[in-house]
Amino acid sequence: MPDATLTNEEIRRYSRHLILPEFGMAAQRQLKQGSVLLIGAGGLGSPLALYLAAAGVGHLGIVDFDTVDESNLQRQIAHGTSTVGVNKALSARRRIADLNPHVEVTVIDEPISSENALALMQPYQVIIDGTDNFPTRYLTNDAAVLLKKPNIYGSIFRFEGQATVFWPDRGGPCYRCLYPEPPPPGLVPSCAEGGVLGVLPGVIGTIQATEAIKILTGTGEPLIGRLMLYDALTMRFRELRLRRNPACPVCGDQPNITELIDYQQFCGIVPEPAAASDEITPPAVAAWLTRDDRPFLLDVREANEWEIGHIAGAVRISVNELVNRLNELDSAVEMVVYCRSGVRSGRAVEMLRQAGFRKVQNMAGGILRWSAEVDPSIPQY
Repeated sequence: MPDATLTNEEIRRYSRHLILPEFGMAAQRQLKQGSVLLIGAGGLGSPLALYLAAAGVGHLGIVDFDTVDESNLQRQIAHGTSTVGVNKALSARRRIADLNPHVEVTVIDEPISSENALALMQPYQVIIDGTDNFPTRYLTNDAAVLLKKPNIYGSIFRFEGQATVFWPDRGGPCYRCLYPEPPPPGLVPSCAEGGVLGVLPGVIGTIQATEAIKILTGTGEPLIGRLMLYDALTMRFRELRLRRNPACPVCGDQPNITELIDYQQFCGIVPEPAAASDEITPPAVAAWLTRDDRPFLLDVREANEWEIGHIAGAVRISVNELVNRLNELDSAVEMVVYCRSGVRSGRAVEMLRQAGFRKVQNMAGGILRWSAEVDPSIPQY
């Protein structure tokens, strides 16, 4: 544990904390000795990393093996144009070093998994979930429960966000009490598919950071047993009361999950290579479109994505409308389906096959790969 003594430079830096009667020197020393593990350095992880570092948390661990992309910069404020292509955890550490050199930052440039989660979390007092996928959320939850550590949860999508503190060891629920089972794969779109208002993760991330500071210093009332819901369009906050489920498989009275499991399998994500007949590359589609027997092109993205750019000659029916508009399509013609990256179009191909369409293929990589390999005039987004 680091020395809790505050230097004169640190006293000047944190002076606005120190003059708070409810905070003062004692709380600031606790922050200096505190440690937080951030799972993710993206939309939520960016404001979390910056505000916790600015506040003077002594040790931050940052888990992220992704790299910074230009499309991240609309909301992931810990990164910048100069760090595009750099590992996100490393990019965040560079920014923190300039913001507050008194903070120790541990970069963990690897995926968190059932094999390493407990060891990664053990040295830290507080765990913060800034992830955007269900397997990692359940993994983070279960590991935190097994280690009896607080898990500060946040989630964002489009214009809405939510935050709470899962901490069964202090009488509250865990993530499984709120969501016992994950949704079917593909049912809930990611932020890359559905979009997110750039300032939204700033609101939710700062709420999570506030909870971490309160827990580390023993100040105020944490969001244990309370789920904070935020709607940016109406600028309204709502609060829901949460209770621990006595029958919860991980934090209940008689838990049956006593060790970490395969969370990809639990969430129904089983990687299976697509059959060759199910996928076609963008260059192959481009060549096919030059022939007399050209295929029917179906774009299953949303209207606002279509406006960004689309392939000439395509017809747009969003994947959400497809089941009700199958009568508009001819099952006798060859069809190629595409979306942004190939995920939604893969679901659409499966839907069409179940409806009796046999001459249908998914364009691998979607319009992003089309832009990269065929037509660079179409913007990447």
